[in-house]
Amino acid sequence: MEHLVIVGAGQSAIQCITSLRKEDYPGLITLVGEEEHLPYQRPPLSKGFLEDTVSNERLYFKKLEFFVENKVQLKLGTKAEEIDIENNNIHLSDNTKLSFDKLVFATGSSVRKLDFPGKDLNSIHYLRGLDDALSIKKDLQTRQNVVVVGAGYIGLEVAAIAAKQNKSVTVIEMADRVMNRTVDPQISDYYLNLHQKNGVTFKFNTSLQEIIGKNNPEKVICSDGSEVKADMVIIGAGIMPNVELAENAGLSCDNGIVVNEFGKTDHADIYACGDCTNHPNKLLNKKIRLESVHNAMEQSKTVASSIINKSLAYNQIPWFWSDQYDHKLQIVGLSGDHDKVIMRGDMSEAKFMLFYTKDERLIAVDAVNNSKEFLICKKLVANKVTIKPDEISNPATNLNDLIE
Repeated sequence: MEHLVIVGAGQSAIQCITSLRKEDYPGLITLVGEEEHLPYQRPPLSKGFLEDTVSNERLYFKKLEFFVENKVQLKLGTKAEEIDIENNNIHLSDNTKLSFDKLVFATGSSVRKLDFPGKDLNSIHYLRGLDDALSIKKDLQTRQNVVVVGAGYIGLEVAAIAAKQNKSVTVIEMADRVMNRTVDPQISDYYLNLHQKNGVTFKFNTSLQEIIGKNNPEKVICSDGSEVKADMVIIGAGIMPNVELAENAGLSCDNGIVVNEFGKTDHADIYACGDCTNHPNKLLNKKIRLESVHNAMEQSKTVASSIINKSLAYNQIPWFWSDQYDHKLQIVGLSGDHDKVIMRGDMSEAKFMLFYTKDERLIAVDAVNNSKEFLICKKLVANKVTIKPDEISNPATNLNDLIE
């Protein structure tokens, strides 16, 4: 019987298993995950889970019975330390070996850790896994002065939750605005004002230099020489793809494990999906690496199809979301290459959209508190529709009529 091993136990791994069993894949499946927990969702960790609106139980993708019923062998709390491609073996941290016929890398990504004086004090957190979230949640019960390093999605989501708990919150950001890599300055200004109205203080164009304290943080020293009082620090400095295992095995890696449109690496029986991959996207006409739930799910379906020899090329437009306070930001497409931005709606009413175009063709949309029209925008971006600024900015225009 064919033995498939999946290394990694996140969204892409579970979707791959689900898709394979749905297609009656007959082989044995073994799931190798470093954490002791059953596979769980990560997005709620910086959102509902951190503020107790999402319970522990709701985090898990599947109950244990799912894995038993689908004949999936779980190797949790176990790290894959080396892949022997020539002999189709995986060396595990419990000193055992697994042989495989086919292998899927669903290794995801890890937080980028900073090196600075004071980095080993207590109450300095990074947020990537469930244990991280539990530790942050516990500290928030007793700490008052919270410093967040990084004004990306994770940093701002955590800042919002801390502010809602009446903490004194300061966000330190190297760039000159929030979410600077992903949204237009108009969106940045809107969310900056939203956070400031909720009492959050921002320090831009500066970085974390040092944290001073005995056992716990007492103050943060910034690169501009300023000091911020702190008894808890949360660092969101970005994430990096987990490629070491694949790279050491001799697989091609370049800002991710390099795969083709079918999720295949340069080894015939080895695949990869999710955050860890660098993959081609025909709709965007370039190779990209994406950190998104949507990509993890859809690329996993592609890999599952490849494993059972039903070639299904990956061809998806990426989308993302962020929840901050009672505001939902939804993004479809990649806006970096735009030459025009068109507003639809009214910022003052806390419900608006930005349409990004390149040569009059729609390449991305940011929506704030407008989930209904956002669903239509996914189709518009995928179809690369040509839009007229006056038409799209008119609230009377039915977006459905623009779908080609």
